[in-house]
Amino acid sequence: MDFSLFLRGLLIGFSIAAPVGPIGVLCIRRTLAEGRAYGFVSGLGAATADGFYGTLAALGLTLVSAFLIDQANWLRLIGGAYLCYLGVKTFRSQPAQRAAEAKGRGLLGAYTSTLFLTLTNPLTIFAFAAIFAGVGAEVVVGNTLGALNVVLGVFLGSSAWWLILVTLTSLFRARLNTTGLVWVNRVSGLIILAFGVVVLSGLIAPLFNRVM
Repeated sequence: MDFSLFLRGLLIGFSIAAPVGPIGVLCIRRTLAEGRAYGFVSGLGAATADGFYGTLAALGLTLVSAFLIDQANWLRLIGGAYLCYLGVKTFRSQPAQRAAEAKGRGLLGAYTSTLFLTLTNPLTIFAFAAIFAGVGAEVVVGNTLGALNVVLGVFLGSSAWWLILVTLTSLFRARLNTTGLVWVNRVSGLIILAFGVVVLSGLIAPLFNRVM
């Protein structure tokens, strides 16, 4: 294993995951409302998607990357609509009275939902390309083993961020009563909905400008 490339991957994965966007808000809300397992599994869904986009960037799969970029509008439409749905659902949901058990379809649903949301954000591939260039990870192009080292680092770096976020969030869970969790749901739902509206407005604005 090329440890230097692995460390670069860790840095890339952590840097991609750390900004608090809709996925971060969703993981925080799920940790507070349903327990640490749900929050961390949700984060792993995002980390898996980060690993996928990291693979595209590290292996230099330009044809696949170009296809995803060409379909950017459709991906934004799907992702924005789903964020709006998720925001409304979160706003209206009632907090769990106790942490859910770490089994069953609920955890699978938590994982797949964040995986889907992260994959429908085509801007992630641009972020990976920029950060790869910034840390010199372009040297892995044509080097399959080196690329795999980077991808492993990306996944573990992203996962490490979600573990840190969920752990810190869970420390405050015991201090919140039912009313507090209701407001967490409402605020989180509004923030997630706002992200969805911003994504969809980015598609509508160019069309409106053309008409005017």
